[in-house]
Amino acid sequence: MLELPEGLKHLPHYLGEDEQQALVAEIRDVVSKAPLFTPVMPRSGQPMSVRMTNCGPLGWVTDKEKGYRYQQYHPDTGVRWPPIPRRLLDLWHQLTGLDYEPEACLVNFYADSAKMGLHQDRDEAEFSAPVLSISLGNSCLFRIGGADRKDKTQSFRLDSGDIVLIGGASRLNFHGVDRIYPETSTLLKNGGRINLTLRRVTPAP
Repeated sequence: MLELPEGLKHLPHYLGEDEQQALVAEIRDVVSKAPLFTPVMPRSGQPMSVRMTNCGPLGWVTDKEKGYRYQQYHPDTGVRWPPIPRRLLDLWHQLTGLDYEPEACLVNFYADSAKMGLHQDRDEAEFSAPVLSISLGNSCLFRIGGADRKDKTQSFRLDSGDIVLIGGASRLNFHGVDRIYPETSTLLKNGGRINLTLRRVTPAP
């Protein structure tokens, strides 16, 4: 039996089909205002295999010149990010028990060939709040390790509607997506996977 690291919670099939469809419609509206862009690695400028956008007061971006960071506006349009949908804010309060709101919601779109290497979510100035991650669309193989890149890792499948909370002792654990399983969901008309991650960036007041 898989034993998850302390502080990491997996809530399989937490969102029903109707809730998933409603979320996808709201994310399409976000993308219409803040188009998907391809982030690139610092220094090398190598493009990542995911496309992304953000909603909320702050959004995560990366480029060759300035690297990983949060900023208030879209890197291509210069327009401020659209607000986080109320449905997502309600989920945040319900599942984290926190009375303050997240400041960023990263919207990552994985084509069926995309993946995400092991990384830490450490560009924030606030680590006491968990990262709340929502899976929509095709299933993926999610990998979680420890706080050191060399720590042993384990993998498990995330399906559409699954939610993962990465907090407490696991907040800075390395994690990534090894692969997408094509044709495992009909939620997204053209396939692929959407991952939404809600985060607190600065210390709560």
